[in-house]
Amino acid sequence: MMRSLSLLLLLGGGVVSACAIPQQVDLIEREQRRLRFEQADLQKNSTALRGEIDSIRETLADTRANLQQAQREVGVLKENLEEVRAQVDRQLGESVRAGDQRIRELESRLAKIDSDLKLQAALLKAREDELRLLRETLTTVQRAKPPPPPAPAPPVVARSPGPTLSPDELAKKDYEAALALMERKDYRGAIARFQDFLKKHPESDLADNAQYWIGEGHYALREFDQAILEFDAVRRKYPKGDKVPAALLKLGFAFSELGDKVDARLILQELMDRYPQSEEALKAQQKLKTLEL
Repeated sequence: MMRSLSLLLLLGGGVVSACAIPQQVDLIEREQRRLRFEQADLQKNSTALRGEIDSIRETLADTRANLQQAQREVGVLKENLEEVRAQVDRQLGESVRAGDQRIRELESRLAKIDSDLKLQAALLKAREDELRLLRETLTTVQRAKPPPPPAPAPPVVARSPGPTLSPDELAKKDYEAALALMERKDYRGAIARFQDFLKKHPESDLADNAQYWIGEGHYALREFDQAILEFDAVRRKYPKGDKVPAALLKLGFAFSELGDKVDARLILQELMDRYPQSEEALKAQQKLKTLEL
């Protein structure tokens, strides 16, 4: 009896299970379709996300490359800026130093000229005092001594008049006399004679030569400040004279002797620019090489 009941129950359960299986299969299939759709959507989303990620990566790579390029350019600009700053500092420093040196040179020359002027003034006063004493002595002697009796007049001898010299011949004669003193190295005497020549023959064709030789006399006496003034007078008073190149050359030499290399170079360069084919220009070029050392 019990065995029959168990068999009955087993058969009943199998019937129930057989009825439930199709429903479960349908449910599982629907669930599988839903999962497939979701998987397909996820796959699409994953592909899209990968594309966006790749695009972002490319953008980041480009951005990094641009940033690195910009950093390199900024570095180059900084280097260029520092170089420009250094160059400007050097140029300003050189200009300031050159200006200071020029001021010191001018102050030194001014002090030398001032000293020379004071010395000349003292010498002039001494000469004036000496002349005054001589005049006073002469006056005293003339008052104390009676005048001598007049001497008999010498017999007049008729002479034939000598040849009269023209103004140009007189000028040439005076010039040659002054130049002879220069050749004998009597520089003081030559300077005085040439100065007298300029007073007597200011319009002579030899006036520029006389002015030049006055400068040469002072240069030979190593009176370079005065030589500069005299040589400069040649180019100012006689700009078309044939002694201008020689005067410019010795003017540059005189500045060099005073240690003023700046003015020496300027004058010698002016000579080379104005008279490039002259013999003095060649000498100026050679002198400039020594001033650049």
